[in-house]
Amino acid sequence: MKRPTFLEGVGIALAASLTGSILFSALSPVMPDLPLLKLLIAGLGLAYSLYLFRRSSERLGRLVTAVVWLICAILIGLLDPPLTLYLALHIGLIWLIRSLYFHSSPLSALADLGLSGLGLAAAIWAALHTGSLLLTIWCFFLLQALFSAIPADLKKTTRDNRSSGHSTDRFQQAEQAAEAALCRLTSMHR
Repeated sequence: MKRPTFLEGVGIALAASLTGSILFSALSPVMPDLPLLKLLIAGLGLAYSLYLFRRSSERLGRLVTAVVWLICAILIGLLDPPLTLYLALHIGLIWLIRSLYFHSSPLSALADLGLSGLGLAAAIWAALHTGSLLLTIWCFFLLQALFSAIPADLKKTTRDNRSSGHSTDRFQQAEQAAEAALCRLTSMHR
């Protein structure tokens, strides 16, 4: 299966923000705000994690990872940390799943961690400045859509750019790839 695209991530952000704000509006008359927010955070985290599992080409360990996610989410709920820490821990679980299933180098995983932190900062900023749950969820998941731009192996991409002399011309890159393939073919027939 192909990696998620940015536009797909924008769709996920729209769906998550609409779903989260509608559920909050519908359930707030029957449930206190703080437990409801924590329930929505866990629910959106679970839904996004299931989406990531579905979009990953890696099949190994999905059940174990899902069970570990569930156990961690229950433990986070039982510990009942402050809302910001609760949110950060759930974002950490999302980051862990993306690192395990979409990144093959520590550098890519660190870039994703930075993106997750930026998403948390954007969500907190939106919450403080707008007071809108819809915009808070939208800002967070919109930034998470950018994870599709992080290469699976950032270290390899950096190394390839260095070895190709920083060639940005597509024709030169294609020519170099063709020459390399031709060299491999001729060396195999000798």
